[in-house]
Amino acid sequence: MFLKPQKDLENSNMKSLLILGFLLLSLTVHGKIFERCELARSLKRFGMDGFKGISLANWVCLAKWESSYNTRATNYNPSSQSTDYGIFQINSRYWCEDGKTPKSVNACHISCNALLQDDITQAVTCAKRVVSDPQGIRAWVAWKNHCQNRDLTEYVRNCGV
Repeated sequence: MFLKPQKDLENSNMKSLLILGFLLLSLTVHGKIFERCELARSLKRFGMDGFKGISLANWVCLAKWESSYNTRATNYNPSSQSTDYGIFQINSRYWCEDGKTPKSVNACHISCNALLQDDITQAVTCAKRVVSDPQGIRAWVAWKNHCQNRDLTEYVRNCGV
C-alpha cells in the first residue's frame, strides 16, 4: 500500500483551501447577477409591474442595460464626480449618499452601499422614488437608448409573469 507523505497532503489541502477562497472572493466581488426571468419575477413581487404606468418589461430592460442584472455594479461619472450604484445604477448625486459625491441630495434617504446588496428591496424602493419624479423612467439614459419605443416582450418572454 502506498501512502502520500504528510507534507504532500498538507500542500494539497492548502491548495484546495486557496482555490476555494479565491472562488468565494470572486462571488463576493461580483455580487448577485440575476437571471432575466428571476429578476422579472422578483420585480413583479415588489409591485413594479405597472408602477407609475411602467411595464415589467421596461424595468427588466432597464436593469439589463444599466447593470447586466448585477447588484454590485458601479460606474463612476467623472464629469459630475458621482457614481451609479446597483442593479438600477442609481446615482449618488441625487438619490443616495456615498460620502464622496459633492452636494449629494440623497432623495431616497439611503446609503449608496444599500443599493449594492443581493437583496434588492432597497434598490426597488429607491427606483420607485426616482420614477415618482416628473422625469420618470426617462431619468435613466440606458432606458432611453435601449428600451424606449421598442418591443420589449423578449425581456419577460417565458418568465411566467
